[in-house]
Amino acid sequence: MIEFREITWENFDRCLNLEVDEGQKHFVASNVYSLAQAYVATVEGETTVMPFAIYTDETLIGFMMTYEHVHENGDGACYNIVRLMIDKLHQKKGYGKSAVLKAIDYIKEFPKGEAVAIYLSYEPENEAARNLYAYVGIEETGQVDEDGELIAKIEI
Repeated sequence: MIEFREITWENFDRCLNLEVDEGQKHFVASNVYSLAQAYVATVEGETTVMPFAIYTDETLIGFMMTYEHVHENGDGACYNIVRLMIDKLHQKKGYGKSAVLKAIDYIKEFPKGEAVAIYLSYEPENEAARNLYAYVGIEETGQVDEDGELIAKIEI
């Protein structure tokens, strides 16, 4: 069973050491970079970023980060899943799908306020992400972000 836990001193180093497979490294920022982004966003008061360690039982298997904001397309309040990674040692076991579904359920609890949709983006050549997100009902919008990533969305 997948569980999200806050990043603490107890799991911080292990979270930083999680890695994706070599062929996936250009698809997702490192957890070091992600946690640095979360820190800066929080300090600047830009937004409330919610980074989590992903566990199954007592095993740390991945990292997820989301935040709440007003989406520029006029949807109103939305959440973004900006990072989702499963460590290379734990891939191909269904944890990615379980983590995405858990993230959707978590966001539907509106931890930082009500919202109408969840957005995320991914590299066009990342077929694993495209298939995973489509499988759980997250659909491409036809838009591309400033980094060339495809934007996808699910209404909640």
